[in-house]
Amino acid sequence: MPTLTHAVPDEAALPRLANALAAALPPRAFVALHGDLGAGKTTFVKQVAAAVGIDPAEVVSPTFGLIHVHDGPVCRIVHADMYRLPDAADLHETGWDDAISDPCLAFVEWPERIAAALPADRLDIVITIDGPTSRTFSFTPTGPTHDAAVARLRDLLAV
Repeated sequence: MPTLTHAVPDEAALPRLANALAAALPPRAFVALHGDLGAGKTTFVKQVAAAVGIDPAEVVSPTFGLIHVHDGPVCRIVHADMYRLPDAADLHETGWDDAISDPCLAFVEWPERIAAALPADRLDIVITIDGPTSRTFSFTPTGPTHDAAVARLRDLLAV
């Protein structure tokens, strides 16, 4: 499945993309969020949370807590920020295995810090800063489950 690229001119256009992604993802999904500081990784997770009925005000950057779990009416979101994690070998100490043991939508910021522990079947999203408010999102699946999600996302965004 080729990479899907989608331009977002401003934050007001983000809910449409987040709603489409929430509808396209399977009940158990792993999303690796790549992007520079300020790219909007946490802002995007807030919008996906809103799309599945979780109050976006409850979604804050997990930089210091490393992992936040948000239970919603439709699904559970696990939001992790691995920026401060020294090595993937330290992942077990964070409660990561417990957090993702049940079906959830797992979003990981700074996934390159735990590259050795990333699942083979996942969705890599690269958020590129194009301007003060504009971003480009690139969705690259790395396995069959997420191939299907990106195909569905492509269809939903084409409407």
